[in-house]
Amino acid sequence: MNKFINVSNLIDLALKEDSVFDDITTKEFVPSDKQAKAVLIANNSGILCGTDVFIKVFKTVDEKCKVSLKIKDGSQVKRGDKILEITGPACAILSGERTALNFLQHMSGIATLTNKFVTSVNNNKIKIYDTRKTIPGYRELAKYAVRCGGGTNHRIGLSDMVLIKDNHLKLTKDLTVEISEFRKKYKNIPVEVECENIKQVEYALDAKADIIMLDNTDFKNTKKMIALIRKNSTKEYKPDIEISGGINLKTAKKFAKLDVDRISIGMITHSSPALDVTLEITIK
Repeated sequence: MNKFINVSNLIDLALKEDSVFDDITTKEFVPSDKQAKAVLIANNSGILCGTDVFIKVFKTVDEKCKVSLKIKDGSQVKRGDKILEITGPACAILSGERTALNFLQHMSGIATLTNKFVTSVNNNKIKIYDTRKTIPGYRELAKYAVRCGGGTNHRIGLSDMVLIKDNHLKLTKDLTVEISEFRKKYKNIPVEVECENIKQVEYALDAKADIIMLDNTDFKNTKKMIALIRKNSTKEYKPDIEISGGINLKTAKKFAKLDVDRISIGMITHSSPALDVTLEITIK
């Protein structure tokens, strides 16, 4: 679990939120010494993600819980697949079930939707990127889920790279000068500029932006902007082109036919449907 810096804190908050250690139903109706076995089963097809967190939840509730993992993160699951088995105190399994499922279903949903975009684009030269549109506190888990689905992470936080958006441009006097001054201070930090029209693209090209994002532009204008960027590209300077803004599976496939390098999609982390899985308990 060292891959996630704050996962223990997230799990503690989630368990507290659900009053897991004060589960009145389980405490009053299930013998404290009862042992049980549970099987996690996929009800739909998708990409599995979050098994480490799932296991960590139960280990936090009761260290006596033991898990046998059958399918690893990043794997394709289909309806009826047995993902893992868990044995241990019945009270711990019952009380921790919903918290564990919430993590795994959400993360698997992100991985699954990401993979749908990767499959839809069907072009190894074009990478599917996520954004920072994540549930606060869950970014590490969401970004990991994107990778499990075959996607690529955009910046994790604001300190990772420069992304000059439209509101920044309104407050910037001379982009070329300011990017030049920035690069004197920071040699290896990439600079991306968001553009919504031809004028802004010209602005970004003059400033030698490393990445030019074409944001919320229709297909016709996007083609014109791409042509302008490629026309002004040289052996020494060839910026990556990123498409972003309201991208869905249909439009991603369409934009992928253009000469672009990356497509960033907010919905894979903020609007992915949870993968349907069930934890079925049997008497041990």
